[in-house]
Amino acid sequence: IMIDNEGDLGTLETNDRKMAIENHYKWVEAAHFLGCHSIRINAFGDGSKTEVSDALIESLGILSDFAKPAKINVLIENHGTYSSDAKWVASIMNQVNRDNCGTLPDFGNFCLSKKWGSTQNNDCEKAYDRYLGVKEMMPFAKGVSAKSYAFDDAGNETIIDYGKMLKVVKDAGYSGHIGIEYEGPSDEPRGIMNTKNLLIAAGEKLS
Repeated sequence: IMIDNEGDLGTLETNDRKMAIENHYKWVEAAHFLGCHSIRINAFGDGSKTEVSDALIESLGILSDFAKPAKINVLIENHGTYSSDAKWVASIMNQVNRDNCGTLPDFGNFCLSKKWGSTQNNDCEKAYDRYLGVKEMMPFAKGVSAKSYAFDDAGNETIIDYGKMLKVVKDAGYSGHIGIEYEGPSDEPRGIMNTKNLLIAAGEKLS
């Protein structure tokens, strides 16, 4: 379950942070009821990188402990601003140090200069290297999001090198689910199928 707009888990204001944590509890319960294995949260907050990191470490520890009896993972997705800095995310993972707290690397959300992090049309003032970012997040990955934007006549994604990206995923020893998220301008069902076909083709070349 992907969760947005339930409060910033990295906010520096104690009461707001407590409320944000508690707002996520119902989604842990919903995920358990539905038979999901994870919830995806956003690593947002106002303040310096260190301040937001410290707040997130506290929030994720509490939320992960709440989710553990339900066997639900709590995952950070790279989703813009600080959270698109994979080294920063990896540092948080190491400090939270819970086996049910991990990452959901997204192939596309590595824009550091805007919230939500989309690199659609390569429209980003400051971006993190997407291949390095996924590599740094993979040791903690409990899911992977295959982002796509547009395809050329040969069926290749025009911004993301899927062969290179899937090699990063495979080299990490990952064998879990890869979800598809198409953010193209139109015809979403076709975009999803194009992404699926590209994943299969790129994966066959690596096998």
